[in-house]
Amino acid sequence: MAVTNPWLAGPSPTKRLPRERLAERILNLLSSQNMCVLATTGPDGPLATPVRYYHLDFALMFTAVATSPKMRNLAADPRVSIGVFAPLVGQASSRGAQVFGQARSLERDDAAFDHYWAAFRWQSDHVERSRPLDEPPAGPLVVVEAERIVYTEHWLRRDGYAPRQFWRRDPAGGQAVQ
Repeated sequence: MAVTNPWLAGPSPTKRLPRERLAERILNLLSSQNMCVLATTGPDGPLATPVRYYHLDFALMFTAVATSPKMRNLAADPRVSIGVFAPLVGQASSRGAQVFGQARSLERDDAAFDHYWAAFRWQSDHVERSRPLDEPPAGPLVVVEAERIVYTEHWLRRDGYAPRQFWRRDPAGGQAVQ
């Protein structure tokens, strides 16, 4: 039988990507997708919600109705896990990230709001819903700054790198560390 990707056979390599290359691959994934699964915890247990997101560097952002179950959960426990993934065609195309952080709900009068809002493309959602473009969403902007990311890409095996890579924010300077 013909093997299309012989480099997938055998044990996985353990070599780590250089920090800059890992950051580039993560940002490429975040830029090329627009849906994620947001995992929160509430009184009824875990809740996994598909959410359209935008990103600014390693921060993921979305809006939501303030009374939604995910927003109630975030108010009680801001810790989240977010799954971002590319469509799977086969093992060689497996590519995704688990983003871990704390959700912050920003209102328009928050000092950080404008910084994130500039990267949030709410206009496309308004066009889809026939809403006026001169009326931005009223709900809060939820921002999750990644504290750590588990990045998986099986194509990395082809170059001798581990398919699972680990990114962590440097608490001092905000830069990625491994």
